[in-house]
This record gives sequence, C-alpha cells and structure tokens, in this order.
Amino acid sequence: MMKSKKNILTLAAGLFLLGSGHVQAQDAVEGKKIFEANCKVCHSMDADVVGPALKDVHERRGDEWLVKFIKNSQEVVKSGDKDAVALFEKFNKVPMPSFEGSLSDEDIAHVIAYIKEESDKPAEAEAEAVVVPVAGEGTNAPAAEVEVAFMDLPPLVHFTFALAGVILLLIVALLIMFFRMFVPMLGDGIYDEDFRSSFAGKVLFLFRGDASVVMGKVTDQIHSNHDFDGIQEYDNDLPPWWKYMFYVSIVFAIGYMLYYHVFYAGALQAEEYEIEMQQAALFAASAENDPNAVTNYEPLTDAAALESGKSVFMTNCAACHGQEGQGTVGPNLTDEYWLHGGDVNDIFKTVKFGVPAKGMVPWQGKLSQDQILEVSSYILSLQGTNPANAKEPQGEKM
Repeated sequence: MMKSKKNILTLAAGLFLLGSGHVQAQDAVEGKKIFEANCKVCHSMDADVVGPALKDVHERRGDEWLVKFIKNSQEVVKSGDKDAVALFEKFNKVPMPSFEGSLSDEDIAHVIAYIKEESDKPAEAEAEAVVVPVAGEGTNAPAAEVEVAFMDLPPLVHFTFALAGVILLLIVALLIMFFRMFVPMLGDGIYDEDFRSSFAGKVLFLFRGDASVVMGKVTDQIHSNHDFDGIQEYDNDLPPWWKYMFYVSIVFAIGYMLYYHVFYAGALQAEEYEIEMQQAALFAASAENDPNAVTNYEPLTDAAALESGKSVFMTNCAACHGQEGQGTVGPNLTDEYWLHGGDVNDIFKTVKFGVPAKGMVPWQGKLSQDQILEVSSYILSLQGTNPANAKEPQGEKM
C-alpha cells in the first residue's frame, strides 16, 4: 500500500512538472505575440535599437523590476532607481511608453516568459555549433588571419621592446656624457680652424648657434679658371642641407624598392587603382540610399493603399506614435507641426532613414519602398483628425 502511494505521488509530481513546462511554453508563445505587437519596434534580443537589448534582462534586473518598468518606466525613473536612470540617460532620454493601461499583469508575465525562452536559445545554438577538429580532417583549411593588439602580445615581446628602449636611452646618455667630458678638455683648441672645420667641430658649434654644418659657409673666392663670356662663379660647395636631402632620398629609394618591388608588402599603382574602383562601385551601389537624394513621390489616396499603410502603421509605428497618431514617445502626427518636414517626401525619408539621435529607427531594412510610401501617405491622411489626449505640437508649422 505504501509503495502504491509512493508511485502515485511520483506520477503526480511528473504530471505537474510536465504541465508547468507546457504552461511556460504556452506563456512564451503568447508573449511572442504581445512582444511583436508592442515591443519589437524598439527592442531586439541581441542588439541595442531604440531601447536596450533584452537578452538575459530578467537575470540582470529581476521579474518584479521588469513588471514595474514595463507598466510605467517614467515612474521608476522618477523614483531614483539607479538602473532605470542609467537606461534613461544612455538612450538619449527617450522615454519608454507606459503599458499600464494596455497590458495586463498576465500579458507582461507572458512577455517575460518569452524573453527568458529567447535568452536561452543562443547559448544552446552556440553549444551545438562547437565542432572539435579531428586529427587528419580539415587540417588543410587556411587559418583566418587574426589581428593581435600590441598589449595582447606575450610578455617576452613587451620585455624585448622595453629592453631595446632602455639600451637606446643609455647609448644617448653615454654619448652626451662623453661629449660633455671631452669638449672642456679641448680648451681653446676648439677654436682652431682645423677642428672647427671638422665634422665634430661643426656639430659642436651647431649647438652654440653656428649653422654652417647645415647651411654651409659662403666665401667670396672666385674660381680662377671658370670664366664664361665674363660670367664668373664663386667657389662655394653645395649647401650641406641639400646634400643631406640627397642622401636621404637615396636611402628612401632603396627602402621603397625593397618594400614594393622585392618584398611586395605594399600595393602598386595597378592594385591601388583596382581598390579605388571597388570603393567607387560600392559608393555607386549605395547612392540610391543617399538621404540627400531628391525624391518626387506623390501621396497615395486610394483606399487600398491607405488601408495597407494603416496596417503597417499599427504594426510598427503605433507603439511610439499612438494608435491614432496622437503621439506618445514620438511626436503627434495629426497636427500641422513637423520636426523634419511635412511633405510626403520628407516623411518618406524620415521613415526610411530614421532619426537615430532622437530614437526614430530607420525602416529601410524592414519595409519595402512601397510600404514606406503607403505608411507615409497614411500619416498625411491623419492631418486634422484631432484625437483625444494628443501630444503638444513639436517642430515648425507647415
């Protein structure tokens, strides 16, 4: 009898766990629908958009904090909560819409269940993607080049560079010390013409302000046998600075030849030309996405296009602009005031390219050109509808 009771309890516990797992999965399914209808516009799991990435947010903040923040983020910010204030500051003080009146506690619980489920997926996918190489298999595949920062090099390399720097400093210090020791020993001999005309003498007097080692010394002596039709020339050597530049150009030419024509470390003219042509091709390919390009769209007026635009608006724009365009986080779209222009082409560009600095995401990667024109035309059709609780005007009157 005791064994039978034990089996019944075990079976009941198993059914409870299975049932709770099913309920949690069902919650995540419901949460996905709510998330896509209300949150997807501003949030992603893995990347910051208008709002922060949500992966593992339940671990960082806790369920209770999330419920409060989703219901009314501004109340949490005003309460002085450090995490809420930090998020508000980080995302350009763009407030998150309050969902206290539109989502129930159960709806919010479903969204959190969905976030938890999605947060676990990438870790599982990464674990499955790990492949252990087997000896003899795939060993011929070229290894990808990896750039290593200097600070990530082994300590021995850092020590070698440091030692070389110390040795160089010691050599310079030693030369200065010998120079200061031996120059006074020469006494007035440094003013002798033989010493002064030597390279060491010229360097010494360069430190004393005599630039003849660089500029040369000009003489008034005329060549005795250089007389051409009465034109004579002075017997002056080429300026030392000119000769130094000539020697430097020779060294540079040797280095240039080794770098480009021996070791092939640099790109020659033909290769540079190909690179520039590829860059020009990429620029030309992206020219149609130039925000400054002139567009000449006319607003759509047929019922089907406006209905399609309304559907796009409700799915993607209503979370920030309100179901009736009255404005919540984003501006009111029903009055005569516009922040970025009220012509259909201005609205088209604002929707397509967004205004990231103000929290408006670009939609060019998610909506087609036709959909953007339809939603732009629908927004224009909202002019003068005067919905309840409309946000105050922003921008310039059109």
